[in-house]
Amino acid sequence: MDSKLHDLEERIAFLQRHVEQQDRAMLELSREVSKLSDRLARTEAKLTQTADAGDQAPPADERPPHW
Repeated sequence: MDSKLHDLEERIAFLQRHVEQQDRAMLELSREVSKLSDRLARTEAKLTQTADAGDQAPPADERPPHW
């Protein structure tokens, strides 16, 4: 009976560490997504300003006409 209790305590400790690691990873990913969302919003705003200013450059992935 004592060994079963010890095994359960070990499993609980492992699961608690695992949950803490997952929480840290999720928090880090959430921060990264937030940063990327902000960056995307700023990029979209710049593109909108550029388009509104009439300075419409061809997209970077468009081939030049001589190709």
